[in-house]
Amino acid sequence: MGATWLVGLLALLAPAAEAPPAPVAAAPDAGVQIAAASRCEFLLYLRWGQTLRGICPRVGGEVEALADGRRRVRIWLDARAVEIADHPRYTAFARGPRFFDAERHPFLYFLSDPYPPQLLHAGGTLEGLLTVRGRSRRERLTLAPAACAVPGRECAIVVRGQLSRDEYGMPSWRMVLRDRVDLLLEVRTEPVP
Repeated sequence: MGATWLVGLLALLAPAAEAPPAPVAAAPDAGVQIAAASRCEFLLYLRWGQTLRGICPRVGGEVEALADGRRRVRIWLDARAVEIADHPRYTAFARGPRFFDAERHPFLYFLSDPYPPQLLHAGGTLEGLLTVRGRSRRERLTLAPAACAVPGRECAIVVRGQLSRDEYGMPSWRMVLRDRVDLLLEVRTEPVP
């Protein structure tokens, strides 16, 4: 059972589903899932210089151990739980049909490419498929070097990324919001019960 595994973001694969994906059949030494203590933040930039901080408090997923020793992570984010800090109106917008469209697309998914376990210690690039609003695109995330001996358990795995709203069909409010969205994931792991 590897204390090493991975993280991935905002967050996120499988065609628009009504529930998080079922666990994957993994190699015998697997059994690692994304813990409820994980968190996701995103930043939205207003045209006049203000930054809005969004949070997604419901994050889940799993780490699959592959036969060749590499790992693959699947992460989901619950768009229905997204909040924009101290802004109920922006929270309604973010969950609504012109942004995440959480009623029709309740989850965002990320499925990483296979990666070596050392990536969690050294940091670096993690690529994979991100699905938002039913649209899937290849994205590149950056993992920070680990701040502890057992990333995910003793310390969070810190992942950053950036995406374009336009590429995921969220062009609304162009006069107010910039296209770029910055993502930050702090991923914690735990053994599958």
